[in-house]
Amino acid sequence: MKICIVNPNTSASMTKRLAAAARAAAAPGVEILAANPASGPVSIEGYFDEAFATPGMIEEVVKGEAAGAAASIIACFDDTGLEAARCRATGPVIGVGEAAFHLASLVAHRFSVVTTLSRSIAPIETNLMKYGLDRRCARVRACEVPVLALEDEASGARGKLSDEIRRAKREDGAEAIVLGCAGMTDLASSLAGEHDMPVIDGVVASVKLAESLVALGLRTSKLGAYAAPLAKPYAGVFAHIGSPAFLR
Repeated sequence: MKICIVNPNTSASMTKRLAAAARAAAAPGVEILAANPASGPVSIEGYFDEAFATPGMIEEVVKGEAAGAAASIIACFDDTGLEAARCRATGPVIGVGEAAFHLASLVAHRFSVVTTLSRSIAPIETNLMKYGLDRRCARVRACEVPVLALEDEASGARGKLSDEIRRAKREDGAEAIVLGCAGMTDLASSLAGEHDMPVIDGVVASVKLAESLVALGLRTSKLGAYAAPLAKPYAGVFAHIGSPAFLR
């Protein structure tokens, strides 16, 4: 089984970290493919970045399936372009945010999300409402750490994240924590031990859910919302998207 994990931003170093976490979580016999687009924002922090990251992300999903991937993972916690990718992909597509929310709801009555910057709170709250899990989430918090600072040990990012988890536990009554950025993937285990509570990373959660969907033979329904895109001309830099080869 091959699973393709796509980092929608252009940071190759972050893609490498995501791939390492996914491979560590993958079951024996599961091959993890990892990619990021060549064009787009270097990090995704809010609605504006999402819009410009989506086209390149979908292209990487298409490439992953051409390389034999049976499922795809969108490794941005905002679930950037997730629904558009489901329309184009033939196999299941999982967003790390949605995956983490669902797993948190299975191990805790109420959970809090700790993300990077305050500008990311609204997209996450919107997704929680869309997924029907907003009533299970006590609060979406921000530790005010830029995404790229998570790769810099000197930034103090882990300490700020840990402090916010402590506040969520005390002030929100949170019984579990969802890490609200794919770039936090390598911190989940140590934070869970430090705070003696479930700390859920969406990258690992997505890998295990993708394995399950493929093993069960389940694919995204094409009967309605996620029907394949209609063939039509696309202009300018997106002209290739309207080609039969891309929309097959």
